[in-house]
Amino acid sequence: MLKKLFLLSAISISGIAFSQNNVKEKLSNYLDSLFVHHKVMGSFAIAENDRPTFIKVVGFSDVEKQQKANLNTQYRIGSISKTFTAVLVMKAVEDKKLSLDKKLSDFYPEIPNADKITIENLLQHRTGIHNLTNEAEYWQYNTKPQTESNLVDIIKKYKSDFDPGSKYAYSNSNYILLGFILEKVYKKPYTELIKAKITKPLKLTLTEVGGKIDLSKNQAQSYQYINGKYEVSSETEMSIPIGAGNIISTPRDLLSFIFALEQGKLVKKESLEKMKGFVDNYGYGLVKVPFNNYWGFGHTGGIDKFSSVLFYFPELKVAAAFSTNQSDMDTNEISIKMIETALGRDFEMPSFKTMEIPENVLQRYVGTYSSKDVPLKINIFIEDKKLMAQATGQSAFPLEATSDTRFKFDAAGIIIEFFPAKNQFIIMQSGTKNIFTKE
Repeated sequence: MLKKLFLLSAISISGIAFSQNNVKEKLSNYLDSLFVHHKVMGSFAIAENDRPTFIKVVGFSDVEKQQKANLNTQYRIGSISKTFTAVLVMKAVEDKKLSLDKKLSDFYPEIPNADKITIENLLQHRTGIHNLTNEAEYWQYNTKPQTESNLVDIIKKYKSDFDPGSKYAYSNSNYILLGFILEKVYKKPYTELIKAKITKPLKLTLTEVGGKIDLSKNQAQSYQYINGKYEVSSETEMSIPIGAGNIISTPRDLLSFIFALEQGKLVKKESLEKMKGFVDNYGYGLVKVPFNNYWGFGHTGGIDKFSSVLFYFPELKVAAAFSTNQSDMDTNEISIKMIETALGRDFEMPSFKTMEIPENVLQRYVGTYSSKDVPLKINIFIEDKKLMAQATGQSAFPLEATSDTRFKFDAAGIIIEFFPAKNQFIIMQSGTKNIFTKE
């Protein structure tokens, strides 16, 4: 349902500065190219000096009816919802409805270690409460309506993963509980709180708590592109991720939201500073994001086949937001190119050319490989005449050939280059390289 956070790696910005118009045109062409090659569908926005300067939408909201998405198409934003929930919690603190040191046992004493877990622990993912979405059984109920009682019963049955406060571990369960706690202290539904305290004051007309996707209301469906066609994703029942991932929005609205947060229009300056009190790079519903020598904040989100990003860099006065409803590539690369574009920096256009390699050539690469620097093994094998890779404990993924020896997996930004004479390959991802040798 809700993906774990994936941060931008520290980036060394290179290349000459382009004119702003040229680089924005290049970004537009880049996004068009991603869509044409079935790599991405979605909506993208950049802001400079706290105002939007680039908005682009590619793809469909409804593939079956060939309905193109537009600037007002709403997407599920997944865990970016946690930032909204954290804002509501800080408003509750300001309203004297909650305190950061209040114990979970005041609301749900049946949850393991509830008497040791504070509201602050919940905000920072430092509770030890097990993440319910990590369990296989989650997929048996995630499309069915759930009550507060149902969800609490599920959460409380798992043993604590660690002592509260001792370390960080991302858990959607924390923010589901925060959503219910907000309803208790305000005696109002979470949906009404989002509207009354965030979207209405900021005039965010396209941001709200989502329900069943309504294509007639310009809400996007999410998809996978498999075997030459788009396949619609299953749809998470939105009664489940309350507080953790149940909001729908647009990138333009998300930019307005994060500007309002930074400018003190949502919570007081002291409250925002607490939200930015990063421990293990996580604050209160905010993640610390590195870019070159700068630090920003925001969140990422994923639910069903939707993927979203919201990042803001105060020193640069640059922000980027996007929501995709289909992606077959490393969306972190899109984030990087968007921020580079906002800074007027050139970037390299990817090549989508692939090759068909004869099976007798692929056979040279088959085997199990290990590395002295990485504690896992990677099995290379052939399936349906295509080269596949599978790391220990992970799902298999296909490798597309860009040459006789070089292959890629765009969804994770992986490049593998084989050296059959040495029985080795080099794997490259997020700027790191590791050598693996055939056993």
